[in-house]
Amino acid sequence: MKNLVKGNQLYEGKAKKVYATSNPELLIVDYKDDATAFNGEKKGTIHNKGIINNLVTNHMMQLLEKEGVPTHFVEEISERETIVKNVTIIPLEVIVRNIIAGSLSKRVGKPEGTKMNKTVLEFCYKDDELGDPMVNEYHITAMGWATKEEVDTLAEYSFMVNKFMTNYLKDLNIELIDFKLEFGKTSDGIIVLADEISPDTCRFWDSVTGEKLDKDRFRRNMGGEEDAYNEILKRLMGKTI
Repeated sequence: MKNLVKGNQLYEGKAKKVYATSNPELLIVDYKDDATAFNGEKKGTIHNKGIINNLVTNHMMQLLEKEGVPTHFVEEISERETIVKNVTIIPLEVIVRNIIAGSLSKRVGKPEGTKMNKTVLEFCYKDDELGDPMVNEYHITAMGWATKEEVDTLAEYSFMVNKFMTNYLKDLNIELIDFKLEFGKTSDGIIVLADEISPDTCRFWDSVTGEKLDKDRFRRNMGGEEDAYNEILKRLMGKTI
């Protein structure tokens, strides 16, 4: 983007750095290779993860924009950096679950891979110190994190993302098990999809072999993380890093 100047670093998270720009409505996100799990208790590095997550996220967000889901994406400016809209993040994670896996498997006592009668939507309060606890709509509105109307919008967009991604990935022999979304509000109050959509935030299983192609390989010391992330990039965009 012409005449946009990268400014000071505003924030560094577990997977990304965020920088100010000469336009207060825009930020630059820089994706890192750092890998964490269990709220930062486990730390490591996945080679080229930042590049892959940047490319995959931008690819998916541009597709979702065409499906009617507004996002914070503006422009990819390098293999690791993307210009995004400056939004106020709603302090909620939206978890969309199609098939039982991970923490849900432990909570309900069902083996991973168990199919459910319908998709499940969960909300978690974004706070690492508290372990991102699960909350419901009553908690959300009582604490002022979002209004009832905003919660409805988050749910509507989350189901739209799920419907599109499930069908899109199915043609690539990828089964979308579950995933995490975050949303933010622009300066004029518009809710948009923010953060990322990548092997860091989604459970991707090969629909033929059941092989895990996501961060669970890092969480569970399975190995092959770089190959798994590259496989997702290859299937989505026809290239590897």
